[in-house]
Amino acid sequence: MKPKNISRRNFLKTAGAGSIGAVLGPKMAIGASDASNQHAKMPTRPFGKTGIDVPILSMGGMFDIPNNQLMLKQAIRMGVTYWDTANIYGNGQSEEGIGQYFKKFPSDREKTFLVTKSTSREPDGLTQDLNLSFKRMNINYVDLFFVHALRNTRPLDKAVRTWAEKQKAAGKIRLFGFSTHRNMEKCLSQAAGLGWIDGIMMTYNYRLMHKRKMKAAVDACTEAGIGLTAMKTQGGGQVRSNSEKEMALAGQFLEKGFTEHQAKLKAVWENPQIAAICSQMPNMTILMANIAAALDKTRLAAGDLNQLIEYADATTPSYCAGCGDVCENAISEDIPITDVMRYLMYAESYGDRERATASFQRLPEKIRHTVARIDYNEAERRCPQNMPIGYLMRRAAQRLA
Repeated sequence: MKPKNISRRNFLKTAGAGSIGAVLGPKMAIGASDASNQHAKMPTRPFGKTGIDVPILSMGGMFDIPNNQLMLKQAIRMGVTYWDTANIYGNGQSEEGIGQYFKKFPSDREKTFLVTKSTSREPDGLTQDLNLSFKRMNINYVDLFFVHALRNTRPLDKAVRTWAEKQKAAGKIRLFGFSTHRNMEKCLSQAAGLGWIDGIMMTYNYRLMHKRKMKAAVDACTEAGIGLTAMKTQGGGQVRSNSEKEMALAGQFLEKGFTEHQAKLKAVWENPQIAAICSQMPNMTILMANIAAALDKTRLAAGDLNQLIEYADATTPSYCAGCGDVCENAISEDIPITDVMRYLMYAESYGDRERATASFQRLPEKIRHTVARIDYNEAERRCPQNMPIGYLMRRAAQRLA
């Protein structure tokens, strides 16, 4: 495959056609290495100090699970038994699809490390969402329950801790934690000091993992015994890029036997402090490509990692690093800049316009109508990524309205 065909957009398009070999490098093509071995064992890692080992690859649940039951069965066969979902994914269809699967294959429930999430910040809402998740998924406990999308740890107060301990005592949840897309370093550092958080899922990729603050935050969580799951590991930006740099990067990795996307996964796995990568795998081809990367024993060389870092540095203004406290405190209106940036990323980088639009439409009407009218000059001045925030916010308002 020519390097020009390996952008994320083209990868996903090709993957949708169902040709596994077409999107894998020659070394990772199914049938060419250990990745093809149906009996190869998915590597596992300790999930912090919880005493639980989890597969290094987790199945993200934001896809049409009710119509992709074969995906779940294949994931079980290949050892991808860490499943991540949330009560809001697909307006509940993600959980309902998992419930449909467990109804058909009830013995597989005990094989999975099952995670779901709630957007509530108070005990009554958490209870309501947890019970709804039980009903949807035909289960009576979850392995890990997250408070979803925190920007700081203030909601994890005494009442929430008491609630979590009560659910654990009742056998309804085994572990408790949170997910975060923004201010990740602050959230991780704060969580490490709480003393009762079991797990965190955070945005973490080749663009962020070498940053001083991120390394310090991950070290703190490791010392505190918190299990860490990385998401958004492809480091996709807010602007589509088919630049020569991107194509050159893809070509270099193809010569080594794996795609740029597999290389980005392997870069995260190079850090043993990360227990697992949570990846949305909406079709069989991407599932098998990611499994191939997980099973392949080839480690990235220092030069490979340097190539990714150099590419990240060269494309910094195209990627929102999630440091919302910086830009959002610089404007007069209460606009969730980092959330809007994430929705734009879904549209521009993931090619998922439907998900992006649905997420944007969940914002309050006043915010949606105000997004494109704000003066973002001061936010742009403070942005460590030097992003054209005003332009991107107006683009999001136009594309996702």
